[in-house]
Amino acid sequence: MKGIILAGGLGTRLFPLTKITNKHLLPVYDKPMIYYPLQTLVEAGIEDIMVVTGGNHAGDFLRLLGNGDEFGLKGINYAYQEKEGGIAEALNLAEHFADGDKIIVILGDNLIEKSIKNEVKEFSGQKAGARILIKEVSHPERFGVVEFEGDKIINIAEKPKKPKTNYVVTGIYMYDSQVFEFIHSLEPSGRGELEITDVNNMYLSRGQLSYSKLDGWWTDAGTFESLHRASQLVAEKHG
Repeated sequence: MKGIILAGGLGTRLFPLTKITNKHLLPVYDKPMIYYPLQTLVEAGIEDIMVVTGGNHAGDFLRLLGNGDEFGLKGINYAYQEKEGGIAEALNLAEHFADGDKIIVILGDNLIEKSIKNEVKEFSGQKAGARILIKEVSHPERFGVVEFEGDKIINIAEKPKKPKTNYVVTGIYMYDSQVFEFIHSLEPSGRGELEITDVNNMYLSRGQLSYSKLDGWWTDAGTFESLHRASQLVAEKHG
């Protein structure tokens, strides 16, 4: 199984911090942000990893991470996203790297408290399809919101104004090789992006979407408030 960290984008919500660096290189407590998703994958047993980045500061990732020796990796692969086009568009750049294997995708600004080793193990035993990790939050309208019928997911709505539940899809996705077939068939959304929620709903329509409820805290770090919160959570964890 291979791991892909999506660390592109311009980080406009964190301007002017992102005027001279990529969002994913900003500090979260005592480490650059990108270290946390990388450690999440390594702790889950993923050894083959690609970082997808873009913008004017892509070379800084190479300087910071090198070949991944610090994380016990034999090497890190890199891909460059030339324009902003959404999560699915960025993921599409990793098709050659995935080479038909199952993949775990994590957004570069997502931090979690606990290991996902068990969830990865569950997915590795899954014959086909996808697995998403969901979490109950207080402001679900910022994310892809999960709608249930009993324990079964029946729909995922992208940033709805009136969320039907408080459960959202975190930025950790596990896919089989069908994911690239789905991405190739996507049309840009109203935001002009290829939406990962559309990909997840395609798996759902085929009855191939499983989920796990994420244990421990989870946060993104793409706004000033969430970046500050992420640092506080990490500090408390180490405290």
